[in-house]
Amino acid sequence: MDRRDGPTVPENRADPVHSRYCCPVHSLADPTHAIPTPCIGICALDRAGLCTGCLRSVDEITRWSTMTRHQQNHVMQHTLPLREQLRQSLRGSLAEHERLLRALHPLDQPPTGDGWNRSELIDLLPPGPPVEAAVLAGIVPRAEGAQVILTRRTETLRQHGGQVGFPGGRTEPDDRDAVAAALRESEEEIALPAEQVQVLGYLDPFVTITGYRVMPVVAVIDPAFVAVPQPDEVAEVFEVPLAYLMDPDNLRHVDIEHRGRVRHVLEYGWPGQRIWGATAAILYNLRRRLEQTE
Repeated sequence: MDRRDGPTVPENRADPVHSRYCCPVHSLADPTHAIPTPCIGICALDRAGLCTGCLRSVDEITRWSTMTRHQQNHVMQHTLPLREQLRQSLRGSLAEHERLLRALHPLDQPPTGDGWNRSELIDLLPPGPPVEAAVLAGIVPRAEGAQVILTRRTETLRQHGGQVGFPGGRTEPDDRDAVAAALRESEEEIALPAEQVQVLGYLDPFVTITGYRVMPVVAVIDPAFVAVPQPDEVAEVFEVPLAYLMDPDNLRHVDIEHRGRVRHVLEYGWPGQRIWGATAAILYNLRRRLEQTE
C-alpha cells in the first residue's frame, strides 16, 4: 500500500453508543460440568464493543451457548483475564483512555465512504473500485507512556520497500471484516497473536494513490508481546511514543512531485526512521479526532 498521502480530515462524528445484548445463559442440563457465564441476563457493551461487566465481545456473547466446554473454559480462564489486564494497563498508562474511545468509530459502526482524502487524489487514482485493506494501529501501554508499534518493510520488496508503516494489508475473501484482516496481517508480519490485542475502534478510511481503501483499526497491545518480524516482509519493528506523534510540532509538510504534479504529504522526523505519507496521515487523523473530542 502507498504511504504517500496527506490530509484534510473529516469532522469527528464518533458518537459512542452503548448497545445491549441478551446474554446466553449456560445450559443447566449438566450442572456439575457447566461453565458459568460471566453475566446473567443482559450484557451492556462499551465503546470498544466489550461487555462492561464480563468483557466478552459481541461474537463471544452470541456464540456462548454453542461453544464447547473447552472453548468456554479458554475464554473464561485465559482470554478474559488477559483482556482485563490490557484494559487496566491502558488506563494506567494512558490517562485519556475514555477520550481515545470517544475519538474512534465504534466497532459496531464501521465508517463508510471512499476515504477522507479521496478528493485530493481524484486525478491520480486508478480506474475501478478501490481494493479493501486494513492496518493495525497498535498502542502499547508502557511505564514511560503509551507507544505506537510501527514496522519498516524490507528493502527488497517490489512495492514500498524500506518504508515505515503499520502492520496490515489487503482484505482477503475469508476475512470477516477489517478487524479480522488487520489481525491476520499482524500475526503474519510480526507474529502478534489476536489474544494479545484488545481492539478499540476505527479511524476514518483512507485511500492511496495505488487504489487501496485502507481501514485503520486502533487497538491496545499486550506489553508482554515480543515481535518476531517475518523476514520476507518486515526488516524491523519499533515503537514511537504516542505523545510524540500527537504533538503538532513534530509533524511537517513536505512537497513531492508525483506524475507531474506537486503533492503535499506529511512526515514525522523520528530519529533513524522516516514516518511519512499514508502512515503519517493516519496518525494525523488520530490526532485530529482526539482534538475534536475536547
